[in-house]
Amino acid sequence: MNVTEERVDVRSLTESDLEDMNRTAEYCFKINHTMPGSPEYNTLVKELFGDNIGEGSFIQAPIHVNMAGPVKIGKNVAIMYNVLMMSRGGVTIEDNAMIAANAQIITNNHDPYDRPVLLCKPVVIRENAWVGAGATILPGVTVGKNAIVAAASVVTKDVPDCAVVAGNPAKVVKMLDESKFQ
Repeated sequence: MNVTEERVDVRSLTESDLEDMNRTAEYCFKINHTMPGSPEYNTLVKELFGDNIGEGSFIQAPIHVNMAGPVKIGKNVAIMYNVLMMSRGGVTIEDNAMIAANAQIITNNHDPYDRPVLLCKPVVIRENAWVGAGATILPGVTVGKNAIVAAASVVTKDVPDCAVVAGNPAKVVKMLDESKFQ
C-alpha cells in the first residue's frame, strides 16, 4: 500500500500540535498513576481518546502516547501494558484487535539529513489482528485482518490478511485459514 508521507518540522510545531502533545502527556501520566479498571481510570482513558475509542476497548497501564489526536481505536480492542505509540502520523486500530505488552507502534522517523524533521506515515492494524509482545510496527505499515505479528518481530512492510509474520524484518511464516474465522 502506498502511503503519503507527511513532513513535520519539530522546530516549528503548531499551537494545536503543542496542545495535543501536552494534553496527551498529562493524561498518560494520570492514567499511569491510577488503578486500572477503576471508574477514575476508565474516565481518564475516555477523556484522553474522546470519541476515538470504541465501546468495550481496554487499555492496560502504563501506556505511552505522544499525541492522542491522531489515534483511533475501534470496539473491543485490547491494548496491554507498556505499549508505546509514536502516533504523529496516525494510528488506527480496528475492532477486536489485540496489542500485547511492550509492543511499539511507530508512525514517524527522522529525516536522515535534517533530523528535527519527522517523516510521518500512518499505521493501520486491521480488524481482529494480533500484535505479539514486544513487536514493533514501523511507519506506513498495515497489519491485515486476522493477521498475527509474532512476539519481538519488527514489521517493515504490510502484512497480508490472515498472515502470520515473524522475525526482523518480519516475513510471512504461515497463512491462516480465513474460513475458520467467525
